[in-house]
Order: sequence, then structure tokens, then C-alpha cells
Amino acid sequence: MISLLSAGPLSRAEIARRLGISPTTVSNLVTELLESGSAVERATTDGRRGRPARTVSLVPAPGLVAGVDIGRTHLRAALGSRDGEILAERGVALPAGHTGQQTVPVVLELVGDLLQHAPGSAGQLVAVGVGLPGPVDGPERTVGPGTILTGWAGFDVAGRLEETLGVPVVAENDATLGMLAEARWGAAQGVTDAAYVKISTGVGAGLLLGGRIHRGAGGTAGELGHTPLQPEGAVCRCGNRGCLETVTSVPAVLEMLRPTLGEGLTIEQVVAAADAGDPPCRRMVEDVGRNLGRGVALLGNLVDPEVVVLGGPLVAAGEPFLAAVSASLRRSVIPSVARRLRVVPAALGSRTEVLGALALALEHAPTPYGYLLD
Repeated sequence: MISLLSAGPLSRAEIARRLGISPTTVSNLVTELLESGSAVERATTDGRRGRPARTVSLVPAPGLVAGVDIGRTHLRAALGSRDGEILAERGVALPAGHTGQQTVPVVLELVGDLLQHAPGSAGQLVAVGVGLPGPVDGPERTVGPGTILTGWAGFDVAGRLEETLGVPVVAENDATLGMLAEARWGAAQGVTDAAYVKISTGVGAGLLLGGRIHRGAGGTAGELGHTPLQPEGAVCRCGNRGCLETVTSVPAVLEMLRPTLGEGLTIEQVVAAADAGDPPCRRMVEDVGRNLGRGVALLGNLVDPEVVVLGGPLVAAGEPFLAAVSASLRRSVIPSVARRLRVVPAALGSRTEVLGALALALEHAPTPYGYLLD
């Protein structure tokens, strides 16, 4: 199914294509929505001559949705209306090694604060989306054992939040949410086959295939960071050797630079030094880009995306990093993929994952619209 609330205005023909049903059936459904006042249809123009196109959009139901992004040392939350307008955002620091039990009260306090200060008492909370840096397993949607948040493995964050908030709460891998956000608001708008690759404490990918988010049979699709690249390389936290994560993640970068630049180094300092021309940092940024390009090439050969969106703090290194990724990718990917594939930075920056969590909440919010919604 599709959601006009999350996908935005669509023509009747596009609705029929995405749903795989006849134009006549779509016309009957749209007519029902228009007559009930649940949808509007407007003429649009793209500046070309000819008859203006007409698109259908749903009239947003009342209520608010919240998105929550939980990282290794950060927590971000955003509040939005049912039509996707961002009303408020706020972030706080979390201690390294935090657990689900410790962090749920912080989430509740942050969401409560956003609701209290919502402009014009915009309405009640109706759904929450939560992003986590690791696999979210099975129908129970508990945090899988591969997460960098070791104290969260097996924890049912959605269930715990639902108990207090009394609204649907859905948890998802943060890279998947990054893909969701970039497809709706960012660099992958209008694309049906794409990947979002987040390079941070770990390396993960969110996949959009055929216009739909692909989660895999158990919800763990996209664990790109655990692709073995160097058989005799460093031992990865997953137990294998030489995984992509061991040569591209933020901890790996800092560890490799410490013998030269000392303790206390941050990734922001590395990026700034590389931009200023510091040789070790510039070399490291380019090396990471080349290694990442090899991993993205494997992804490209497997799923043939139109665009790969890169997110995470290393993307701030700009052209040297992106150029290294692209050059390595084109050396490793098959020619038919190389002709089409674009590699671009995330358009939403550090907000990508929290906005993806907000989009997830929009998809799962209770709705009266039925057939045209997920």
C-alpha cells in the first residue's frame, strides 16, 4: 500500500501504478474520498505547456506525531503535524553505555516537553516513531544483538513507551529511517530505487526498492558495515575479520589516527583538519572514502539503485571524501550500474534520522482513510 500523507500529493495515474490496480478503481476510491471531505484534488503545473496535471492529497487528520532518534551518546526528538510540518525539535546528550531502562524516562520527558510547548496547542499525540542504531528484530520489534547499544539488546522500547503514552509506537533501524526521510524530504525525492548509507559509530544502510522500504525477512536488511573486505583485517564486533566497519566507522578512524595525533581526538576535529589540508587527516578521509566506495559497489551490484545517499559526520569532509567514494565505486561496480548510479550527501544533515522517525510515525498513526494508507 501507499500513504498519501507520507508520499505527498499524487496523480490518479501514479496512485494506480503504485497500488497495482486499475485507473477505474482508483477513480472510484478518490471520488469517495473527495465526497467525504477526506481528500482534495488540485491542478498543478511544472511550467510546461499543456493541460495542468491534477494531484490528490489527503486532508490531514487531527493530532500530532513524534519522532525519536536514539544514538550512542545523543537523543533527538521532533514533533510534527499529520501533514508532515515540523513543529519543534530538541536534542540532549546521553551517557556512553546507556541502557533502555535508563533512557526511556529521558525520552518521555523530552517528548512531553515538546508537546507542552507545541504552538497553539496543536492537538494530542497520536503516534511515535523511534530510531535505533542496530537491527530491530522480528514482529516484536525488539533491539537485535548487533546493535552498538549493547545495553539495549532484547529491549522492547516500543512496548515500554506505549505503556506510558497510550499511542502506537514503532521502532526501526536508524539507517532505514534515514532512507525514509531522504525519500520524503531530501536527496532521494522522486526516486524508486535508492540506498541511504550512514557512516557513524557503525555503518548501516537503508534500502528503498521499487518505491518501498525494504527491511528483509527479519528486519535486518542493510547491515552493510558487516561486509567482509579484508580477510586478514581487524576483528569486528560481529566476530568476523576485516568488515567494512573496521576501516570506515568513526571509532575506526579515530583509532587509526591516535598514534599520530594523540588521545582526545574527535571526528569533527579530523574533518576540520582535513579541510585545512592536514596531511594525516586528509589521507584518512580519502582512505575511508575509498574503502566505503568498495562497499557501496557491492550494494550497487546487488540492488542497482539510482542514487546512494551518504549520511553521518564524515560527509562534512565534503568533496575529497565524496570524490574518493565515487572513484572507488566506479572502479569496483559493473559498468551498467556505474552509468546510472549517483552518490550524493544527505540533504537533511544531522536531522535525517529524527525526521525519518517522524515519517515512520506518520505511516503508523491511526487514520480514517483506510485503503490508500499503509
